[in-house]
Amino acid sequence: MRRSSVFLAAAAVLCLTASSTALGQVDAQAGQYDYGKMWTFEYAPADYFAETYGFDANAAWFERARLSALRVPRCSSSFVSPNGLMVTNHHCVRSEVVQVSLPGETLLDSGFIAYELSEERSIPGYYADQLIAALDVTEEVFAATDVAPDDESRAAARETVYAEIEARLQREYAELGEQLRVQIVPLYNGGRHSAYVFRRFTDVRLVAAAELQMGFFGGDPDNFTYPRYALDFAFLRAYENGRPYKTDHYFGWGSGVEEGDVVFVIGNPGSTNRLATVRQLEYQRDAMLPYTIAFLSSRLAVLRAFIEADPEMAEALDTRNLAFSLSNSLKASTGRLAALRDPMIMERKADAERQLREAIAADASLRARYASVFDELADIQAQKAAHRAEAAAFYSLGSPRGGSGVLRRALAAAVWLEAREAGASPDRMAELRRAAERITDWPRQAELSLLTLRFEDLVEHLGADDPLVQEVLRGRSPEDAAKALLDRSELSSRARAQNSVAAGRLSSEDPGARIGAALLQRARAHRMAITPLRERESELEAELGRARFSVYGGSVPPDGSSSPRITDGVVLPYEYNGTLAPAYTTFYGLYERYHAHRGEADWALPYRWRTPPPGLDLGTPLNFVSTADTYGGNSGSPAVTPDLAIVGLNFDRNIEGLSRDFIYLPERGRNVMVDVRAIEESLEHGYDFDRVLAELETGRVFRTEAEAEAARN
Repeated sequence: MRRSSVFLAAAAVLCLTASSTALGQVDAQAGQYDYGKMWTFEYAPADYFAETYGFDANAAWFERARLSALRVPRCSSSFVSPNGLMVTNHHCVRSEVVQVSLPGETLLDSGFIAYELSEERSIPGYYADQLIAALDVTEEVFAATDVAPDDESRAAARETVYAEIEARLQREYAELGEQLRVQIVPLYNGGRHSAYVFRRFTDVRLVAAAELQMGFFGGDPDNFTYPRYALDFAFLRAYENGRPYKTDHYFGWGSGVEEGDVVFVIGNPGSTNRLATVRQLEYQRDAMLPYTIAFLSSRLAVLRAFIEADPEMAEALDTRNLAFSLSNSLKASTGRLAALRDPMIMERKADAERQLREAIAADASLRARYASVFDELADIQAQKAAHRAEAAAFYSLGSPRGGSGVLRRALAAAVWLEAREAGASPDRMAELRRAAERITDWPRQAELSLLTLRFEDLVEHLGADDPLVQEVLRGRSPEDAAKALLDRSELSSRARAQNSVAAGRLSSEDPGARIGAALLQRARAHRMAITPLRERESELEAELGRARFSVYGGSVPPDGSSSPRITDGVVLPYEYNGTLAPAYTTFYGLYERYHAHRGEADWALPYRWRTPPPGLDLGTPLNFVSTADTYGGNSGSPAVTPDLAIVGLNFDRNIEGLSRDFIYLPERGRNVMVDVRAIEESLEHGYDFDRVLAELETGRVFRTEAEAEAARN
């Protein structure tokens, strides 16, 4: 099909979802694709793809797309050769690169290339899942749950029928043996149910990974932005019986894209909130997101100060990756809050809800069952809001994400002492002890700052007169209370805690154990109050999902659920800050950024890249954007053409795309991808990696660079 016809077809789709007129006037009407385009394979949009983009999107096309794509921990990947060669993002295997590093190696910073097949390094505990079948099991689930008299019985019936379906599919696909994995996923918040049958590869080896400074060029400042200049790629390989896995399903290595081209991105987008009611969104906006952002901001500031003050110790504690994680969450949460404070977005969500309400009201059978769901959900939001103070005070309590190590140890000690008092078994006591011993120490200043922040949170959200606050502080300031705890508690360090337990000294009178017990008691009470509300909310969401599917069917895709999806988009620039963001960037831009920020760590280059490697074409496209509907979990997702040739790897969204948690606005948001031309150019001239280049070109696996070089010549 001619590129111009693709562009025109896609442009027509964009017009259907435009949020403003040419004069900039707000149009609050819901768009056709506000709920997005995260299509599932069991409801494959064959007719839509064929009509919109003019090619035969038949069952064989979807089968090849499904079997060539893969799900890996936290991310997505795909086969790109018949020999089990896989490609994904560098940031998807960042921790695995560290894991396979040998003593004295710094592979995260220097990169990794397996120049011989025998050098490909096995990644312990890693896996890749290939989707063998996607089955709608909704009616089977509903037959079991609809006869249940209440929410509790319905949940039990759902668990039972899930187990029965899983057992049946394990029998049906028994030929997969130990590779078989079955997952049942509720879609439309439980309005539909799908069973996914996976083949799991557990022998996955690292083949190549760019340097961190190339894969994450621009660092946190450039995260969720565009233009970007990141070489965010890594190659893996699936093995079976000790040999590279042979497959007939893989994406061909493409020759790139141009502005106006259509791409299909296949991956596993994480949870979104597009089907939430307006009242649910208002609760997130007014109650949840503000304290989430405050928590992340304050903890990130502590970690950054620690990294700056003691880089060596911070690296030993993997603080850099933790800071990346917190910063990523902070930017995402800030973008989500901005979206919910955007009147246009909220008005469009309200209009979509109005249309659904009217459709339900117009049908007697739907009206009888679902008319009250919206009001019930609204009432639950009001009840949840009444518990906001506790939710904020205990947010991420006990979590390693920026939390106090001493406080986590205090909570663990409280549980351990409680279990000992109750006469728990030796195995249970040993399990609790091991869990506590895994909690690492922060240096004193970082620990003091983190502990003080938690005590300040208690004061801010519960009030100085609250009994828990008084028990924790005992008339002291949060900082003085934190200092006293560090000075006096047996739990102030891992070693001190281990010695105390071993010597039998640890008791409930210890200051840390006392505070841990008080926090644990109050947090449990909060959980007991909020859990029934969340469980009822979940059941109501499932009812609303059924109503929505009854009205719209598969024309409205379900929310993201970390389950396999395929989405369509077009390579297009966009307007921002009074200028035009280009459809793609090049290596020229990378070096311009490097020289403009010389001396700043986020834009530093590894040694081999500080001057362009000989032969490198600086005009090679490096990153590009499209309107494809991606979200967290889509990292590493292949972007393919209608011919199923891979042309890019999804790795990020622009800042305007953060609203995609709630609404899909292709005129604003873009997904950001690494261009395969940049990957190929870097393999050729940056890393001199003929073995993978020859495999991509010939489909053959090579044992050595010499074999590959001979084949290429």
